[in-house]
Amino acid sequence: MQIFKEKQPLIDTLLSYKSAGEIVGLVPTMGALHDGHLSLVQQALQECDRVVVSIFVNPTQFDNPKDLEMYPRTLDQDIELLKQAQDDIIVFAPNANELYGKKVASEHFDFQGLEKVMEGKYRNAHFDGVGTVIKLFFTIIKPDKAFFGEKDFQQLQIIRKLTEILELPVEIVGCPILREESGLARSSRNERLSSLHREKAAFIYETLIKSKQLFGTKSADYVTEWVKNEFQNYPFLKLEYFEIADIQNLKRVNRKREGAQYRAFIAAYADDIRLIDNMPLNN
Repeated sequence: MQIFKEKQPLIDTLLSYKSAGEIVGLVPTMGALHDGHLSLVQQALQECDRVVVSIFVNPTQFDNPKDLEMYPRTLDQDIELLKQAQDDIIVFAPNANELYGKKVASEHFDFQGLEKVMEGKYRNAHFDGVGTVIKLFFTIIKPDKAFFGEKDFQQLQIIRKLTEILELPVEIVGCPILREESGLARSSRNERLSSLHREKAAFIYETLIKSKQLFGTKSADYVTEWVKNEFQNYPFLKLEYFEIADIQNLKRVNRKREGAQYRAFIAAYADDIRLIDNMPLNN
């Protein structure tokens, strides 16, 4: 396994692979790897000749300093886990100054409204931070394909928009959500949950399942109000938002349109740990 903490040796190494005509894939992560990340890595390994896994807790996408401080950093464990998947994976684990230079700050992007709803509404400048770090990775690594989980579906759509805005020749591959046995979407944050909250957080998935069933015969407003009422009666989680949106523009649905694809998006707190999830509603 090749492990790089500086960008220039990585650039030189990848150039030799690209010169030989090899397809390079990128799986960007913030570490604390779990089976959900490994499913992205496995898909990348199937579709690419070389796979780079970046491990970097990006400070510019956190609007809550405590959340950044508490985010797990487990590089040695992450490397061992990746070795079990395949020994010739390339790991890029820079520090902030190596990646950003002297000024660790976000660029500002206009994602044509995709960044202003849901996560963007509740996390100030979050997607500027995401766009900045992904642009940096794409500039350094120049991947042919990049793999992102659908658990962060809004982020996935924003990164697709980023490649369009910057005219980058990167294929963005969305990968299915991997879930725990209870249905809870796998996330690095799950490791911070108490055993009780981890058990009770499965209510998020159960609510999404029921919402999908209701959406077949009820309006988006009806389903949204039903979800809010369910959470008001559930003492273990605090609902931050629930929205039903068109997957293309992420705008909240007022009236269903024939042929449009819709998705339910949810964010909730288990104690002080923020969890997100989503589910397609009409497929």
